[in-house]
Amino acid sequence: MLWKSLSFSELSLNELYDLLKLRVDVFVVEQNCPYPELDNKDRHSQTQHLLGIDEQGVIQAYARVLAPGVSYPDASIGRVIVAEAARGGGVAHTLMQKAIAISNKRWPEHNIQLGGQEHLKGFYQQQGFEPVSEMYLEDGIPHVDMLLTISRS
Repeated sequence: MLWKSLSFSELSLNELYDLLKLRVDVFVVEQNCPYPELDNKDRHSQTQHLLGIDEQGVIQAYARVLAPGVSYPDASIGRVIVAEAARGGGVAHTLMQKAIAISNKRWPEHNIQLGGQEHLKGFYQQQGFEPVSEMYLEDGIPHVDMLLTISRS
């Protein structure tokens, strides 16, 4: 798997199309959840788009890494997704490790927060995140806010 971290302006038109298609295919169609996918955070000057691309050039994994203050006071990771064909082989763990590394490099003084689907809470806990909210509904899907506290030494 080839991993790329790009700003909005660095994405090719095909990469942008493919990552948006993957997000809509999973979050809107597969999860049957109509919601406003385009929220202007993709174009923020500090947003990093992390792409996992297979040998055929198809995006199989994606995460959006956001600067502090864009979604939460801390840095954040969102739109975490692995294509159905790539699930079950550890790609999601690699994706999260790379997204965390990007955030730590760009904003080393900030913790990382995310709003994850509640059924994935254990997955995010394996990455070091801890729940910091009760379950809440976002677009009809149970979510929980989670925080990765960065140790400062």
